[in-house]
Amino acid sequence: MRVLVVGSGGREHALCMAIAGSPLLSKLWCAPGNPGIAAVAEIVPIEVMDIPGILRFATDNALDLVVPGPEAPLVAGLADALAAAGIACCGPSAAAARLEGSKSFTKELCDAVGIPTAKWERFDDAAEAHDFVRRRGVPIVVKADGLAAGKGVVVAATLAEALAAIDGLLPTGPVVIEECLTGPEVSLFALCDGVHALPMGAARDHKRVGDGDTGPNTGGMGAYSPPPAWTPALQEEAMARIVRPALAEMARRGTPFRGILFAGLMLTDDGPKLIEFNVRFGDPECQALMLRLKSDLLAALVAACDGELGHFDLRWHDRPSIAVVMAARGYPAAPEPGSVILGTDRAAAIEGATVFHAGTRQDANGTLRAAGGRVLTICGVGTDLSAAQKAAYAAVDRVNWPEGFCRRDIGKDGALPQTPPG
Repeated sequence: MRVLVVGSGGREHALCMAIAGSPLLSKLWCAPGNPGIAAVAEIVPIEVMDIPGILRFATDNALDLVVPGPEAPLVAGLADALAAAGIACCGPSAAAARLEGSKSFTKELCDAVGIPTAKWERFDDAAEAHDFVRRRGVPIVVKADGLAAGKGVVVAATLAEALAAIDGLLPTGPVVIEECLTGPEVSLFALCDGVHALPMGAARDHKRVGDGDTGPNTGGMGAYSPPPAWTPALQEEAMARIVRPALAEMARRGTPFRGILFAGLMLTDDGPKLIEFNVRFGDPECQALMLRLKSDLLAALVAACDGELGHFDLRWHDRPSIAVVMAARGYPAAPEPGSVILGTDRAAAIEGATVFHAGTRQDANGTLRAAGGRVLTICGVGTDLSAAQKAAYAAVDRVNWPEGFCRRDIGKDGALPQTPPG
């Protein structure tokens, strides 16, 4: 099969590595890719939002499958454009991608079919939103209704924080304000073919920038899989009460969902409740999950496109995995680009460690530099979570990058971050 992965982050590096091992693969490309991905796929200089460019490449090269990593091109209609040209895409149509593109759309769907979620209201007027928060009190959650690259969520502990969040987010579009759920957070992933949903594993994400879950939300500073106390019974409850009803309702509306459905969950005293849906793998959860996958990822993606997941299964390693994000100084507000990164080969030589590139670029002389906010994802796999942590952080310590930083508490003691995914 001739396959194109769309994206340039650590998630796409992990997807490319997993797909590259498939006996079904004849040729793999990645657009626009990164220096790490170049080791397993041919890099194509097409940006993720250049849908006409991706379509031209797909038709010119007789692609069999396109695998989108990020959500923005899906919301913009990438899968629709490919479908019109007869090219398979393991991702939802623009209509189905509204599950991530509009939080109020998802909330309305949940209310329609009884999916457990936080109580909510939508606002496009600041005065009305301010009045609602004053009446409801804090803590409360303020979210951008549309896409916000994982940073459009503020969990406000004070009235001042809530009002500031409203004023900061409303200029970009409506906001959703909802009750603050409490409990351990879990990211559950399911591969969907429009009718069937196949669990793709679960992870716990660490959203805040600083140790101890301090500081602002980011796109994700680390993750580990599986989460503690995540049982087969809990997974089945979440699939039965949240994922499958959403899938059935989308099909009933004539917009069947195909691709990866990411359910951000809070494990409350009343059971799992949906925080929000995303329509792709999380980053860095994907990196942690791909290291635990035994089965052929490409075969599973093809089955999803062909509507055959009802007869498909996946096998997973029992060994835990952990993903630690190394970010450029100043992230998430103003990451500093251009600094030199050394030692990634030495880091990857640690037993149990894997280095995924994200925001990196390479000079003509081979020098590796930072080119984004989240720059590397350093992963570890071990017999238990402690061993996985040791491998990941031993690898982190071999990276010579003074201008970079990471959290030092990813997965420590089975920590349970309380921040909803954004």
